[in-house]
Amino acid sequence: MTTRRLLVLLATQVLLWALVSGLNHELVRLRLFLFEGGLFVAYGALFLPFGTGLAAAFIAGLVCDAHSAVPFGTHALLFAAAQAVLFRLRDRMPHDTPAGLLAVVLLANAALFLALSVLEVHGGPFAMRRWGRLVSDLVGSQLALALIAPWFLALQAKALVLARAESTRQS
Repeated sequence: MTTRRLLVLLATQVLLWALVSGLNHELVRLRLFLFEGGLFVAYGALFLPFGTGLAAAFIAGLVCDAHSAVPFGTHALLFAAAQAVLFRLRDRMPHDTPAGLLAVVLLANAALFLALSVLEVHGGPFAMRRWGRLVSDLVGSQLALALIAPWFLALQAKALVLARAESTRQS
């Protein structure tokens, strides 16, 4: 059952990666980049056993790393760390309601975005110029996330049910 959960979760995450990558390709003209990392870690951390969620977050991070300008493994390690933190705090977070779940996903996404930004913009002559662009990317990412998160989280839950690998919501 755990392997099936992992495979279903990974399939939905690859779909998300493909959709966001395609959207970012189209948004290049507007000089906007969307980061939806919070969605790669939220469902596994909040509703699945620790090992399954951690494996899914780490592998999804490797998929994101494969097409990114950051050193390979950066997304994977950050996603794994975020998953571990969310899992540890999930009993203290209001993720049983749609609004609470969205708030958790938005906070996780912002934290991951800021962590990646700090790792990326670590000096250089144009470091201060980049922060304006990063703020606009964060605002755009959070708005897009607010629109797609309910759909994507429902997709993950429904995919698990259809594969007969539904989450038990227990650790």
